[in-house]
Amino acid sequence: MSAERAALPVPVGVAIAVIAGSAMPLQGRVNGALSTELGHGIEAATISFGVGLLLLALACLTPPGRRGLSRLRSHVAAGDVPAWYLLAGTIGAFFVISQGLVVTILGVALFTVANVAGQVASGLVADRVGFGPGGPRPVSTRRAVGALLALVGVGVAVWPTLAERGVGFEVVGPLLLPLTAGLLMGFQQAMNGVQTRYAGSPLPATFVNFAVGTAALVVTLLVMTAAGTPMAPLPPVWWMYLGGPLGVCFIAASAVLVRFLGVLVTGLGLIAGQLLGSLAIDVFLPVAGAQVELATVAGTAVALGAVVIASVQRGAPGHR
Repeated sequence: MSAERAALPVPVGVAIAVIAGSAMPLQGRVNGALSTELGHGIEAATISFGVGLLLLALACLTPPGRRGLSRLRSHVAAGDVPAWYLLAGTIGAFFVISQGLVVTILGVALFTVANVAGQVASGLVADRVGFGPGGPRPVSTRRAVGALLALVGVGVAVWPTLAERGVGFEVVGPLLLPLTAGLLMGFQQAMNGVQTRYAGSPLPATFVNFAVGTAALVVTLLVMTAAGTPMAPLPPVWWMYLGGPLGVCFIAASAVLVRFLGVLVTGLGLIAGQLLGSLAIDVFLPVAGAQVELATVAGTAVALGAVVIASVQRGAPGHR
């Protein structure tokens, strides 16, 4: 393992990934509530991104923020960072749109399982081809078993919901949105990781993500408005505007971690955090009729074990 990768101990990196991932179910709950309140998923996603962008813009006015943006701009001009990597924010916009459109239809559990399946697949591919900042990482038996266990854990966690609702088109159709978002998210994390490596800070990459994502959402919103879909007035409930800040934490953490852990292990840590976050929401902020199933607890434990298996290092750098 290179000194660069070893700069962040793997257990510390995995712990950070779990904590950051736990913000995602809460963001889904917030954005889903905002979408329901507005009756407009795209408007909800635009507000979520816009609030995050405002916070990041203020952070980028500081001297460290300006220096990071200057470094990133120089490396893009030099060709060290492909210019199209700056479009990673469109993937985040698509993810938030899918949250706003289908979380209230599928629930957090089913949304999570579809998104996780996509993340695991894209994490394996991105690491294998060296798409991220850490270079190629072989798909060892340990990493493959960890990825498979993560899928099993998520499947076990959501099985009661699947058994209750069935797998008809009314469920499978909406599942395609979070599945596609998950397939893209591994590459988004890798693209952000490359930007962070050259900028020397996650702030520029996170800011660019939110700027591009917000621009894409604003254009979409304007087109829909011109087509006759009216925008709703902003709700007075303060916590409905927390989706953006939660997304900032997730994007910034993943942009840093993929450099040290790789896309797959970072993704698995985020997935474990998502399950823990979903479990915590069901316990402390349950929706009407919700209850904590034994399968949810068991699935979360399996997913945490998957992260440990995939991230344990043994001997040479290749054993990851």
